[in-house]
Parts: sequence; structure tokens; C-alpha cells
Amino acid sequence: MRGFLVRWLINIAAMILVINIVPGIHSEGRLATIMAALVLGLINATLRPIVFALTLPLTILSFGIFTLLMNGFFFYLVSKIVEGFVIDDFSAAFWGALCFSVVSFLLNLFIGPQGRFKVYRYDGRNGPQDRNVIDVDAEVEDVDEKEKDGKK
Repeated sequence: MRGFLVRWLINIAAMILVINIVPGIHSEGRLATIMAALVLGLINATLRPIVFALTLPLTILSFGIFTLLMNGFFFYLVSKIVEGFVIDDFSAAFWGALCFSVVSFLLNLFIGPQGRFKVYRYDGRNGPQDRNVIDVDAEVEDVDEKEKDGKK
């Protein structure tokens, strides 16, 4: 439940950003924005996988570009379902869906499966190490000096 709420908040933040950036997308209030984010999340969770499976050959033939059009269609569909959330034309829906996808992807990078924030910490002493890397700063013994010492 926590993960759902965190992802919904991310969708709301992405929707607010899209409304402020993309011309042709308007919201008549906070409730319309919140409901648009909820409806878009529900459409992406339920309807999108079915439509994606049915249009997979077309998606493959278009090298994935059809997926962008499908996302724009779902974004436009949300404007028809939610009162107060208005998209002027399909072009605005396309660009809005693209911006929404990028913003929500970037924000979701920091969220784990249970809705917890991921924190990556690197400690130089105990951090990840690859044993196959040559350390450039390591001290190198002179091979000629070793051979001379060995011969003496």
C-alpha cells in the first residue's frame, strides 16, 4: 500500500510538471490533477498491458514508436474521463505523455519496490571493488633492481 501511495505522489508531481510545461494541457484545480494522475496510473496498470500485447507486431514494425503514440492516446483518454483536466489536441497529449514518462521514470529511480527511498552510498574503503582492475597509483618495484639484487 505504501508503494502505491508513493508512486501515486510521483505521478501527481509529474502531472503538475507536465501541466506547467506543455502548452495545451490544463487543469481546473488540484482535485482534477490528482484524479488525472490516479486515472492515468490505473489505465497504465490495467489497460496498457492488454493493448500493448495486442499491438505488439505493430510496435515491433515501428521500432517502438507506436508505444509513444499509444501513451499519447492514453493521456488523451484521461482528459475525456476526468472532468477539469483538459488536453487541447493529440499533439499536446503526445508531448505531455512523453514528458510525464520521463519525469516519472527519473523520480521512480529513487524508489524501491515497497515505496522506500533508495540511498546509494559509496565508502572508498569498503565500497564495491573489482579485483581485475590495475591500480595506477600502486607502488611499482623496479624489475631491473630486483634482478640485480637477485644476482648478487
